[in-house]
Amino acid sequence: MPIKVGMVSLGCSKNQVDAEHLLFDLKQAGFELCVDSGECDVVVINTCGFIEAAKREAIENILEFAELKKEGRIKVIAVTGCLAERYRDELEKELPEADIVLGIGSNNELVDAINRALNGEKTVMFGEKENLALEGGRIISNLPFYAYIKIAEGCNNRCAYCAIPQIRGNYRSRKIENILEEARFFAENGVSELIVVAQDTTMYGTDLYGEKKLPELLNKMCEIDGVKQIRLLYAYPDKITDELIDTIANQPKIVKYLDIPFQHVSENVLRKMNRPGNKESALALVKKLRSRVPGIILRTTLMTGFPGETEKDFEELCEFMDEVQFERLGCFAFSPEENTPAADMPDQIDDEIKERRADLIMTKQMTVIENFNQKQIGKTLETVVEGYDKYAGSFFGRSAYDAPDIDSKVFFSSDKLLSIGDYVGVLITDCMEYDLIGETV
Repeated sequence: MPIKVGMVSLGCSKNQVDAEHLLFDLKQAGFELCVDSGECDVVVINTCGFIEAAKREAIENILEFAELKKEGRIKVIAVTGCLAERYRDELEKELPEADIVLGIGSNNELVDAINRALNGEKTVMFGEKENLALEGGRIISNLPFYAYIKIAEGCNNRCAYCAIPQIRGNYRSRKIENILEEARFFAENGVSELIVVAQDTTMYGTDLYGEKKLPELLNKMCEIDGVKQIRLLYAYPDKITDELIDTIANQPKIVKYLDIPFQHVSENVLRKMNRPGNKESALALVKKLRSRVPGIILRTTLMTGFPGETEKDFEELCEFMDEVQFERLGCFAFSPEENTPAADMPDQIDDEIKERRADLIMTKQMTVIENFNQKQIGKTLETVVEGYDKYAGSFFGRSAYDAPDIDSKVFFSSDKLLSIGDYVGVLITDCMEYDLIGETV
């Protein structure tokens, strides 16, 4: 009987890509991949360690599987990913239940480590971050019609609050030809939507080619037969060029949707964050995007309670929100992360104030979303089918307005039998909080 291995991947889409490389390696080694991790011989927990909430989720997962191991239901627990990389010594000491702890630079050791663990030998290994493989086979772990394309690893931006450079190292772009080869493979195997990700997609190519190459890459991806749409995430505001805007505007396959993590717009806060820009530059960028890419959906992430954020700074952030009316927005309260400059800054904000400000941002955003959704009633939106909700008695999916997992859904009825991955026209008839309701036409 083959050994059954299950994977729990936490955190962002970039971490998910790493997990998919690991799944491929495990299958190639002869392990049987198991969907239900609780029924496996071995469970691999690919952790996130970016902010406090993510760390708690990772530890809770490890402890949950530790209980199953005590009960004899699983044999081996392997911990990989950002939490393992970031808290090397602490993880081994505090969570002895883990039989395998691998930093991101030792992901290629997972197969051998599992074989050793099955024979009672523990493995703790941390290779150089740059050893993390950016190429290789993958097994898609989400719905089969879309795939994340990670075009680079690491980050050079050095935002004062962020631990990613410590965890993932410096920015490393993949070669254009390798990315295109992967994209073609997915297209030939039924993937219609490619989602381009990196810690900072707009910086792509600067390390490898000496200049920004994202527009060139996107143009070449658009030439691939079988690709219906390409979605771009994590575009840093100060690196969005006119060439990139023209590419988004002129390429029909590129979804008119852009994720720009502004974080804040107060110049006082941005300088402490070690980020460029201000409210005026942010507004100018938004105005340019909306004028040159009509109908573009803009998503952003904001942060409240950064050390030294005054009520005036927060009011400026709220005014920015009111002026822009982002179609998609997320907000989180500042989390002081160990060994980052922001964690030791003076004028730390009380948790209650940070959370109150974040809640206020999201309350304001709910009104924006409600107004936006009301304007969609009567429109027909192309929607990709993601599944059928038997309790609601309707299909559900995503329009071009929405990225997987983070944005809204469209719930709709249909007289036809539909399959996951089908694209259908949905007449919007109503809305419900963040989601739209309609029927196929």
